[in-house]
Amino acid sequence: MIPRQILAAASAVAFIALGAPALRAAEEVNVYTYRETRLVQPIFEAFTKDTGVKVNVISASSGLEQRIKAEGSNSPADVLLTVDIGRIDDAVQAGVTQTITSETIDKIVPAQYRDPAGQWAGISMRARVIYASKDRVTQSAITYEELADPKWKGKICIRSGQHIYNNGLFAAYVARHGEAKAEQWLRGVKDNLAQKPSGGDRETARDVAAGKCDLGIGNTYYWALMMNADPEKKPWAEATRVILPTFADGGTHVNLSAVLLARHAPNKSNALRLIDWLVGETAQQMYADANYEYPVRAGITLNPTIAGYGKLSADPTPIASIAANRKAAATLVDKVGFDN
Repeated sequence: MIPRQILAAASAVAFIALGAPALRAAEEVNVYTYRETRLVQPIFEAFTKDTGVKVNVISASSGLEQRIKAEGSNSPADVLLTVDIGRIDDAVQAGVTQTITSETIDKIVPAQYRDPAGQWAGISMRARVIYASKDRVTQSAITYEELADPKWKGKICIRSGQHIYNNGLFAAYVARHGEAKAEQWLRGVKDNLAQKPSGGDRETARDVAAGKCDLGIGNTYYWALMMNADPEKKPWAEATRVILPTFADGGTHVNLSAVLLARHAPNKSNALRLIDWLVGETAQQMYADANYEYPVRAGITLNPTIAGYGKLSADPTPIASIAANRKAAATLVDKVGFDN
């Protein structure tokens, strides 16, 4: 029997295309995705135009790996698209994936953005950066380590330390420096917070614009969306500028949108065809232009807004190593009372 919470999650899922019966049809591929439908549907339409393979989409904000697990061997899922290291790891831990065997993926996607065991591959990147006040911050370069410097006391805004985006950043810090130094750093960052962690990345920009803090922590694409696609929030972006922080001995922390092959994929050949297509030039350029993300494929032109942040020197820490430190990072957030 499927647990009640799984059924509740399933009730929130949006079906696109022809509904459940169509999910078994030939020359189709079934995608479960955490990406918003409006962001991925144009990409799937382009895939269909190129290949003739119809894409059926199930979209939800949570619970997809649990849904696939509950469906078991009868699951129609072929491909799972995720939006964060945390979602990637959750799917693998749930046992709902299988190895992606693809020369295309191995050739195009850098090793640090692929699972060593072949369970997932990155298809686009976003960086965890600083939204700095144009009026009150003169520095053009900041390290993640520096966020714990007392000179920033009362000047930093951030969403919950347990949110998956911050968990990824904190796990990266653990991966680079170890748990003891990460704990010390988190205590320092907490001491520098202007207010209790709350809201989302857009709200951190809002609070910087309002003068509540000088630095906000957010993802690269949120700032671009505020500037280019949300007139109400554009003033928040206009009051700030994006700084690409780096680790003291490394680069800028990046997170991934990734693709996974479902364990019981009924349309496996079409699923692998889609996976390869997603790292092709057409899809990668669409991710760059429509989603304001960094492509994993070399040679793709960045969106002008994203390019305007400056050259991204991504930190070389493998995503798999960051995922392995997620639990330690979450434990440290609670230990230091970061969200209190």
